[in-house]
Amino acid sequence: MDELKHLSKGQLLLTGCAGFIGARTTALLLEMGFKVIGLDNLNDYYSPELKRFRLKSLSEFKDFQFIEGDVEDRKLLENIFVKYQPVAVINLAARAGVRASMDDPYIYNSTNTVGTLNLLECMRKYHVNKIVLASTSSLYAGQEMPFKETLAVNQPISPYACSKKAAELLCYNHHFHYGIDVSIVRYFTVYGPAGRPDMGYFRFIKWVDMQEPIQLFGDGNQSRDFTFIDDIAKGTIKALKPLGYEIINLGGGKQPITINTIIQIVEGMLNKKAIVNNKELNKSDMESTWADISKAKVLLNWEPTIGIEVGLSKAVNWYLQNKIWLNKFNIN
Repeated sequence: MDELKHLSKGQLLLTGCAGFIGARTTALLLEMGFKVIGLDNLNDYYSPELKRFRLKSLSEFKDFQFIEGDVEDRKLLENIFVKYQPVAVINLAARAGVRASMDDPYIYNSTNTVGTLNLLECMRKYHVNKIVLASTSSLYAGQEMPFKETLAVNQPISPYACSKKAAELLCYNHHFHYGIDVSIVRYFTVYGPAGRPDMGYFRFIKWVDMQEPIQLFGDGNQSRDFTFIDDIAKGTIKALKPLGYEIINLGGGKQPITINTIIQIVEGMLNKKAIVNNKELNKSDMESTWADISKAKVLLNWEPTIGIEVGLSKAVNWYLQNKIWLNKFNIN
């Protein structure tokens, strides 16, 4: 990518490097020849063993430097900026999960909002001019689909969405006052191999394979704009280009897929029938998501390339290859 050549001479700081999206984005950057400083606190939101599994493959790259730590630790961030002098920041460190944010909204605010502010202040102080911030389609609750970036997103229905909205506003503030170049990428339901165990598709694969009842919130007709992990990682990297201040959807961009359809595809791939236990739809869950990705096509020359059948087959195959190891820790 010619527009990123100016960044190849320095090091990129990528927070949340052991996470699902963070690890894949880091791997692609390293394969492209970039030098990456990876920061992650390896928290126990889900088993750190899975995070260490991802880190193990990253450690094989000579241009990868891992630091265990937290974006909430301002002193640590100061030391990183002084020692490594990053040329850009990709902030993928976040507490994710809509329902979990209802149980502990404080940690979502401190990580997603305050952590972002800490990074922005270090960037201001040490003259780092580019940040890519991972945000979420959860901000679009109650809006007309397909979701456009110009929609007002002032009615978040979970603390998770609130924390991401606040992070976006802080980024705008630092762009306005200090000229920091900001790309905000709003992700739509990301799936693929080595994903987060709390994600629906990951649970469905395990439950169908083990013939355990699927705990399904709602009737399954709610739908999502599923986006494969590699496509998301590539879009995130493309967003490193100079843009000023832009909010960009990264999603499948086609008609959203119902949860029932995902379960049916998984059933076919495993040749097993799902046992479904329907529960009341959680009030914090959105009924549907659907991204308008026309802006990503124009600004980033990006659109997804992996369809749901191919993407789910990769996720199912990864699970089958690793299920003995995965079942050593609880995937609920």
